[in-house]
Amino acid sequence: MSIRTPEHASRPAIEVPPHPQWPVLSTQEKDALRDRIKALLKAQDAVLVAHYYTDADLQALAEETGGCVSDSLEMARFGAASSAQTLMVCGVRFMGETAKILNPEKRILMPDLRATCSLDEGCPADAFGAFCDAHPDHTVVVYANTSAEVKARSDWVVTSSIALPVVAYLAEQGRKILWAPDKHLGHYVQRMTGADMLLWDGACVVHEEFKSFALERVRKLHPEAAVLVHPESPDEVVDQADVVGSTTQLIKAVVEMPNREFIVATDAGIFWKMHQLAPEKTLIPAPTAGEGATCESCAHCPWMAMNALQNLEQTLLKGDQEILIDPDLGERALVPIRRMLEFARERGFGTRRDAD
Repeated sequence: MSIRTPEHASRPAIEVPPHPQWPVLSTQEKDALRDRIKALLKAQDAVLVAHYYTDADLQALAEETGGCVSDSLEMARFGAASSAQTLMVCGVRFMGETAKILNPEKRILMPDLRATCSLDEGCPADAFGAFCDAHPDHTVVVYANTSAEVKARSDWVVTSSIALPVVAYLAEQGRKILWAPDKHLGHYVQRMTGADMLLWDGACVVHEEFKSFALERVRKLHPEAAVLVHPESPDEVVDQADVVGSTTQLIKAVVEMPNREFIVATDAGIFWKMHQLAPEKTLIPAPTAGEGATCESCAHCPWMAMNALQNLEQTLLKGDQEILIDPDLGERALVPIRRMLEFARERGFGTRRDAD
């Protein structure tokens, strides 16, 4: 297993924004804002789809209005199945792009188009293309957390849960894998499958900050707690997990496992859905820093935090935060996504239970 970028280039510098400070609304102000948004959604034949990592108010509103709260792939699938002509995607930009790729005839809006992803930002299409060109004998597999341009350059697009069976399938055929962009998820897949993999040097600013030594301390304080870890985390954190899985799989673990306490190593936005489905369980955030240390994300993606009720309303009023993708690019990016969807369908993988 190797972690390399073209010509040994360093990981691209990523400017991580501060978490936005949204005005605190009174109960009356929030209720009025929610009512206005509901009316706008109905008037514009729009449906709200929100990722598990977004603000609890957005997740609740999506469910109340007949929308969807889920992972990135199921958000796009829901949009394709919906009769609504406008999809309001509350998440980060690659999610809006995936929705547009799968639903080119629909209008895709986001509260803020600047909401991106460190994995996406850390894998520029031109450098990635050069990486692929330097290794033409490799099958290119990219994580969903990538731009449309990177997806269009790939052979397969995968989510975190289907990555293992896809790579195992390719390894059985004797394929060598070029993987991007998350090196931690890639290394986890390589360890589990034994595949010959060349990894792009990328990481998620949220998951890379979970600390193994601090997690060990929390585990000692809560010896009966199950440890749930997303595989975008470093090896030494993954190695302490009772369950390693996608967002949907971690939620399922909280609901189905008998433990009363769970230490959760993923974005704190997921706690809303976990509390909703298992209110009797105690959820403990995995630590992202030791004493006196600082962190860039503190277990919540600053780009996800750019989604709020306030700018959601403004986008519906102005319609100015629309995802647009060149049709030819969209068609090329659709090919590896379809390949994954067909693989999942043929092998009986579900949607919401087996998602990103």
